[in-house]
Amino acid sequence: MESLAVRPATRLAQPVVIGHRGAPAYRPEHTAASYQLAIDLGAELIEPDVVVSRDGVLVVRHENELSLSTDVAGRAEYADRRTTKEVDDQVWTGWFAEDFTLAELRTLRAVERMPELRPLNSAYDGHFGILTLGEVISLVRTRSTDDRPIRVLAELKHANWSTEHGLPMAELVAAELRRLDATDASGPVMLQSFEPAVLRDLRARLGESGPEMVQLVDDHGTGDRMVSRSGLREISTYAQAIGPSRDRILGKDGTPSGSTSMLIDEAHRAALSVFCWTLRAENAFLPERLRRGDAPGGLGDALGEARQLLALGVDGLITDSPDHAAQAVAELRIATLV
Repeated sequence: MESLAVRPATRLAQPVVIGHRGAPAYRPEHTAASYQLAIDLGAELIEPDVVVSRDGVLVVRHENELSLSTDVAGRAEYADRRTTKEVDDQVWTGWFAEDFTLAELRTLRAVERMPELRPLNSAYDGHFGILTLGEVISLVRTRSTDDRPIRVLAELKHANWSTEHGLPMAELVAAELRRLDATDASGPVMLQSFEPAVLRDLRARLGESGPEMVQLVDDHGTGDRMVSRSGLREISTYAQAIGPSRDRILGKDGTPSGSTSMLIDEAHRAALSVFCWTLRAENAFLPERLRRGDAPGGLGDALGEARQLLALGVDGLITDSPDHAAQAVAELRIATLV
């Protein structure tokens, strides 16, 4: 995969497939099996979410609240850890990573986070433990070859909140990447976050030749400002890509508007690639015209959605089903050779 930092123009040679939390359409998210399968299915990057344990270790979970993706709720020894917290303006009740040491987190087992939509994945409940960011980086290094490099796109979750509560995310990430010799732009790790402050902090700590970064863009007012022409120029001072949602690009009904192509063109003009999140194959996540049947967990036309995004010029697809995105990218590659 061509490095974003050394690309000759604002576009990658070809779009990349990013396994969102691995391949959670087929295996419980953030498990070794999910990451391995994502690579097998064609992902060039795997995307772990990163939170922090009580003893300052970077671990991979979708949220710092653990009850949806682990068996912690059924563990009597941790019943007294259940609590309520306000995290980034949302109130959560459950068990939180920052209240457990790494050794304690190691005792927990992963479970399927959406069993009502992905019941087959529940067969893997209890089979896998919680990984550290370092272990995920080791996994991709093992799977990488000269012909097919694999990288990690690590999303830093609740970074400002963690820092305010005594677990300084940027400091911990910088130290871990240095320990792992993973601080180069062409190295095995890219970083992303919805929070500009942590990316700016890491750019200052690791330098202009440090890891490539993706500024994630939400669907609200903050995101609107980010994708303005001036906002994109500002992002280009510390990041190499933006990550808008598929709704921002395609609209909730799956019908792109003129502003969609303008966003992609403006990002490319600002020397930013565009990675789109998150493609999921189940009807529950697709616009009506791409659904097939009435069952929320039934599979719709995920391949059609991936083709549509690539036709608009998106540079990377963040997806729960890497096989669909990989097929769409392969089709595009063949079409460009004809």
